[in-house]
Amino acid sequence: MFWLSGPLGEEQLSGNPAAGEQFPLPEGAASAPACWAAFAPDLAAALQAAARQAQSGTASSGAAGGWAFDALPAEGGVWLRLRRAPAATAAEEQLDLLFTVFERLGTGLVLQDETLNVRRANGSAARTLGLSREQLRGQGSVPGNWELRRPGGHRLPPEETPTLRALRSGQDETDMRVGLLRPGAPHWRWLSVGALARRPADPWPPGVLLVLRDETAEQRVREELRRSEQRYRSLVQASAQIVWSASHDGEFRVSQPQWEAFTGQPPREHLGGGWLQAVHPDDREATLAAWDQAIERNEAYEVRHRLRRHDGVYVPMLARAVQVGGEAGQTPPEWIGTHSDVTLQDAAERALQTLNADLQLQVAEQTQEIGQVSRFMALLLTSAGEGIFGLDRDGNNTFVNPAASELLGYSVSELLGQPSHAKLHHHHADGTPHLLSECPISQTLRDGQQRRVEADVFWHRDGHPVPVAYVVTPTLDERGEVEGAVVMFQDVSEQVRAHAELEDALHHLQLTNADLEQFAYVASHDLQEPLRTLGSYAELLARRYQGQLDARADQYIAFMLDAVERMRSLIQDLLAFSRVGRNELELSEVTLDSLMQQTARNVEAALESSGGALTWDTPGTALAQPSLLVQLLTNLVSNGLKFARPGVPPAVEVVSSIVGNEQRIEVRDNGIGIGSEYHERVFTIFQRLHLREDYPGNGIGLAIARKIVAAHGGSLTLKSQPGEGSTFIISLPADHAAKVGGHQ
Repeated sequence: MFWLSGPLGEEQLSGNPAAGEQFPLPEGAASAPACWAAFAPDLAAALQAAARQAQSGTASSGAAGGWAFDALPAEGGVWLRLRRAPAATAAEEQLDLLFTVFERLGTGLVLQDETLNVRRANGSAARTLGLSREQLRGQGSVPGNWELRRPGGHRLPPEETPTLRALRSGQDETDMRVGLLRPGAPHWRWLSVGALARRPADPWPPGVLLVLRDETAEQRVREELRRSEQRYRSLVQASAQIVWSASHDGEFRVSQPQWEAFTGQPPREHLGGGWLQAVHPDDREATLAAWDQAIERNEAYEVRHRLRRHDGVYVPMLARAVQVGGEAGQTPPEWIGTHSDVTLQDAAERALQTLNADLQLQVAEQTQEIGQVSRFMALLLTSAGEGIFGLDRDGNNTFVNPAASELLGYSVSELLGQPSHAKLHHHHADGTPHLLSECPISQTLRDGQQRRVEADVFWHRDGHPVPVAYVVTPTLDERGEVEGAVVMFQDVSEQVRAHAELEDALHHLQLTNADLEQFAYVASHDLQEPLRTLGSYAELLARRYQGQLDARADQYIAFMLDAVERMRSLIQDLLAFSRVGRNELELSEVTLDSLMQQTARNVEAALESSGGALTWDTPGTALAQPSLLVQLLTNLVSNGLKFARPGVPPAVEVVSSIVGNEQRIEVRDNGIGIGSEYHERVFTIFQRLHLREDYPGNGIGLAIARKIVAAHGGSLTLKSQPGEGSTFIISLPADHAAKVGGHQ
């Protein structure tokens, strides 16, 4: 009996226990349209038609799908009463019994009609397939998004499913294993499927009755056994072992294929105790004794012996066996054993023995070497001219070599165990206390960093300071922690005295250079007065008498005028040289481009007379005295125009760049070049590499150039090869350099 309430399309259906047994509804009640899924399609359609008629107030009756029914109108709903149709009762009862029995056995049962629609399914079938009975009812063939497999892993086509095979052939398909994977399911489910084709006497309508049993667990066990067997076979193949079995008394009762393959003994020879004939005659007694001991003590069998291979060669083998089966306290009925080829193992053991012997010899040799090194180190410490002493982590002396003892005036025994700082390093050279926290040696003991000190003092036993330079190196324990330090020092008294003398000499040299520059300035200035007088009279002679005397007199007058001009040029260059560096530079930040523009104006005449070219790309600035840098650049550019190769128009290029912390200016020319042996000589005052007739000049221009660069704290160097031009490189401090535009 069912009670139907609510309007059609939104109806609610509930049933009594008997109804629930025949037509199970979710949780005893269901809403449309799902509620009608509990019935076969033809019965559901008939019931819905009768319910609509009853809701209009008219009772109706009918039959469908083997069931007779009445639809009775009532207040608030409709009563649906179902009963077996009399003609189908016996068959239906048999089918009900069949479904009930299979449900109790936990076996799935599904009835499909000839169109493959599910007409009926028990709960076990629904659980096995992972669906509800409502989802199963009316279901057709296997959904297309379900995956089916055979046990070997191959895909099972839908047309090969047990249902279709049974429908096609009319024969039963029994115990067919099928793998099933639903969308979203985490694992495959394996089923044993039987498809029973309907026969005339069967109590179900035309179609197929499917019997489903979940074998997922059994399949997993079978798969694990298969993998285990495969692993075992692979292990046997990879291990190159002979696997055999023997009876409790050590005889072969069944043929041993691996034994036969290795020894060449056929079954008639190795069965029983015949296998012993393959063992080396000298090893048979020990082999049998090992068997007897294993049987007597009920323990594992193990023995080494030589086994004859099929080619007649005896191979060293390790035989092992364990007892398998039997009841506790009784003699085991079987042995499972292996023979393993230990040829390589024996060779490895012999090699290991040889290696051990070699290692022992090496250890002995190294021990001897260590002894020699220790003696050498002791000799080195004893004979070293430098003072050496060691400290523990607390700063106490642990060893002192004789040189340290002699340099500091202490005996070795007076220093050992004493705090080094308090004994030797307690004050600075000026007598102020030297704090332990500021001592480089103590700092190394704390942080493990090596330190080098070029100027310090240790204190002599008689109380005077000894100037020293020293290196303190930490010593580390096996954990890498500081456990002490070694100090190596030199008495630098002589170096200190020599340094003081050098400082004095340098000061004297600076005074001398200043005097020389002053002398050069004064001498050059004073020389100009008589030179002007001499030059005036020479010019007067030339104007009045040139051409009136003989040719030799005219030549002498020309020589005198040339000498005056050269002397005037020389004095001017000498004055220029002496002026550089005499006064403090008037520094200002100036753009290199503006300096090059002034330089270009200075060399206009030389450019026109030589037919040369000057280009520049000089971004940036320099902190300098502009007039001196213009003089410097003019000298270098003039040189490039002057020392041209015959027949080649001179070309000079000036470029600048920042390199590190320097402003670099390069003056490049395409002239005759300078050999590397003259690269320094050309910067010496009055040094000339060519005849005056070939290239005019006084040999002082480059000396002035280098002096200008030095006055600015920079350097001037040369790169050149004969015939390849020259590059003069000016390097100036670039602290105040800033990039600006260039010019060409």
